[in-house]
Amino acid sequence: MSDRREFELKRLSPDAIGEAHEKAEHYRLLNEPGQAESICLDILEVDPDHQGALVTMLLALTDQFSHRLAAAFREAMEVVPRLEGEYARNYYEGIIWERRAKARHKRGGPGAGHEAYDGLRRALDLYARAIELRPEGNDEAILRWNTCVRILDRDPHLRPAPEETFRPLLE
Repeated sequence: MSDRREFELKRLSPDAIGEAHEKAEHYRLLNEPGQAESICLDILEVDPDHQGALVTMLLALTDQFSHRLAAAFREAMEVVPRLEGEYARNYYEGIIWERRAKARHKRGGPGAGHEAYDGLRRALDLYARAIELRPEGNDEAILRWNTCVRILDRDPHLRPAPEETFRPLLE
């Protein structure tokens, strides 16, 4: 039986970063987010601040919410501070919360509608900040905002959790 520790990762050459990033984006489009994430990790090993790889990795992680929500959410949130610019940090964190809300709602179960509502509200707050900071002619955050509003309007299960009232038991 082979010991996995005998294998070492190979380092990507700096000249291959551009083509590797194109491949990562391609694998995301093929619905292979794990492959896209792996390629981005290779790029970031060589160029830790590569903004394209950071964004593609963040999106690939959100693509994995359906089967590994907690871990992928945490990993995606760890990417946000590495993004350049307040607009990008707000916009992409909004995407993380929006996609988390959708995945949680789709998974269902007790409290899913309330958790999804809270996630969409958080996404809306982040998109609102991004809208204020957006570069001229960039309406991406407006499009995401409108999508979240329509989701909330169309689904009656997406509502805030009722406030709990504490009532002590009588002796």
